Amino acid sequence: MQIKQWLIRLGNSDVGYSFRTSPVAMAAATIAFICIFCAVFANWVAPHNPFDLSTLELSEARLPPSWDPLGSAKFLLGTDDQGRDILSALMYGARISLAVGFASVALSVLVGVTLGLLSGFLGGWVDSFLMRLCDVMLSFPAILVALLIAGVGRALFPNAQDGLALAVLIVSITLTGWVQYARTVRGSTLVERNKEYVQAARVTGVSKLRIMRRHVLPNVMGPVLVLATIQVATAIIIEATLSFLGVGAPPTSPSLGTLIRVGNDYLFSGEWWITVFPGMMLVTISLSVNLLGDWLRDALNPRLR
Repeated sequence: MQIKQWLIRLGNSDVGYSFRTSPVAMAAATIAFICIFCAVFANWVAPHNPFDLSTLELSEARLPPSWDPLGSAKFLLGTDDQGRDILSALMYGARISLAVGFASVALSVLVGVTLGLLSGFLGGWVDSFLMRLCDVMLSFPAILVALLIAGVGRALFPNAQDGLALAVLIVSITLTGWVQYARTVRGSTLVERNKEYVQAARVTGVSKLRIMRRHVLPNVMGPVLVLATIQVATAIIIEATLSFLGVGAPPTSPSLGTLIRVGNDYLFSGEWWITVFPGMMLVTISLSVNLLGDWLRDALNPRLR
């Protein structure tokens, strides 16, 4: 009942009205929902299971896209070099990409918001140290740091399971992703800490930790939500890039980057579908999430209302 009431209030709010009157936002949300739904429920939606080796036939490898209603084998988007159905592999691969993207962004938000809040509210040597740390992290390209961490992780754990490999991938993306959240929250905290409600809380003897958690944090989360929405697409692209370079998801997993890398080997042989369809899936997910982030930024900006 509370969830229903919250949805009703959200629909009647300015954000809900902005969403209903924006065809681009509604189309992007629909596409993102379909991609996320197919990824989460891939076990039930996908026609085949690419992890089930007993169902794979090498004789069906690199079959072109086709749809024969009278045939026994239906491969709408064709098959890859191992005989896996591309459509099913895209659903399972989107699951890996979305899991890495959302997990890395969530961890980046947790670290960045915490450090940015401490930096802006406490000031002094804490602020100087954390901001210099941000400067150091910004001096390295994100993809280079991710390559370094993922490569070191694979060297230290050569026989690691898929879960550990994905954990290393998430940590490598998070290592550079938290900086933008820290700087954004620090700037907002510097404004909020001098307002009357913060001064009143200090006078009444409220601890600094409670002031940051109960009073300042809710008022600085607006820009963070917008930034997190956009950064999900960036994290997905970084994961696909690392997998394409061979240091991301395990080679046996049907992630989008792995499928693009495999298809690249057969691109000049005429088997274009192995790399084109995963590339289109990656662009579709990233574009829909970016469009939602742009809409959310405009919806939460009071100057544009």
